[in-house]
Amino acid sequence: MGDEEAFFQEVKGLESEVEVLEYRHGKSKQFSAFKMPGMKKVVNVTLKKGLFSGDTKLFEWYNSNRMNRPDRRTVTISLLNEKHEAEMVWTLLNAFPMKIESTDFNAEQSAVAVETLIIAHEDMIISIP
Repeated sequence: MGDEEAFFQEVKGLESEVEVLEYRHGKSKQFSAFKMPGMKKVVNVTLKKGLFSGDTKLFEWYNSNRMNRPDRRTVTISLLNEKHEAEMVWTLLNAFPMKIESTDFNAEQSAVAVETLIIAHEDMIISIP
């Protein structure tokens, strides 16, 4: 996330789709519409990781956002193999945090505290290193 590095246990929303535009001009002899690709649409990405004492990087990024002046960053998500080498890379462009959430706490359970960050972004590039 910019110059910051973090490790996550779960990533959701690495999705992109293209809007389909239908068109048929008036003199066409074809009785169905032509289909053409339109604008690309990306989904917000959800990141989850364990919450540790003193680890405030995600909250600080979220808290740095101001109305009409988000702290936009390039976010690189790498799928690592057992040797910690990148197998596939997703790059989120102009990303900023839109929601941060912590685990509900219950003294009767011994669950791991999990931090969730939802990121909005404008484009996604998928590559293989």
